[in-house]
Amino acid sequence: MTTENYELFIMPGCPFCHRVLDYMGEHGIELPLRDITQDRDAESRLIEVGGKRQVTCLFIDGRAPLIGRLRLPSTAWELEG
Repeated sequence: MTTENYELFIMPGCPFCHRVLDYMGEHGIELPLRDITQDRDAESRLIEVGGKRQVTCLFIDGRAPLIGRLRLPSTAWELEG
């Protein structure tokens, strides 16, 4: 899977984020992570594009189609071509 067009917005204290990160680790999925508690630009972009400050949020090609509690396993991880 090409991951250059994917970004995952997270917060360290978010239990849903931990579930997604655990799933990613178990399945060898690597995505750029954006910790909105440490990266104010990422936080601003999340709110601007996603409409709210809610994680986990998966951006695909700069859009935020998946916000909140991602269901795992999810077709989000099968978005290859």
